[in-house]
Amino acid sequence: MELNAIPLTIPDGANVILGQSHFIKTVEDLYEAIVGISSQVKFGLAFSEASGPCLIRKAGNDPDLEAIAVENARKVAAGHTFHILMKDAFPINFLAAIKACPEVCGIFCATANPVQVIVAETDQGRGILGVIDGSSPQGVEGPDDITARHNFLRQIGYKL
Repeated sequence: MELNAIPLTIPDGANVILGQSHFIKTVEDLYEAIVGISSQVKFGLAFSEASGPCLIRKAGNDPDLEAIAVENARKVAAGHTFHILMKDAFPINFLAAIKACPEVCGIFCATANPVQVIVAETDQGRGILGVIDGSSPQGVEGPDDITARHNFLRQIGYKL
């Protein structure tokens, strides 16, 4: 078995959602879940089949984000995984609907941080073991950090 850390491409101002699914219908269901929440979000998604023709299936409403989602799927090359890239929206607004899709088995990450996907490769294929999302903690927040966190959440509309 070989282990690799595969960096994902995440454009400036974009977020990525990486997950595992189990059926070709994933592409349509994820597309519908996303546009059902916001028709204004720009996004692209790619789903890697693990059987049959083993194709990377794709959809979205932004050709650039769709192309990057496909590129990420090619780099990771793990079956039954999906990559969603989105702009003008935050993943928190979409995760419940994505998790509610019957095909979705789980989410590895939803972030704008740099991501490395830890991939194991065997004779059969590749699988995701986990992700490295951003950087390691540098300390514990103090009073000024708490105030900054509260202010940020209010600035982006998540708190009064």
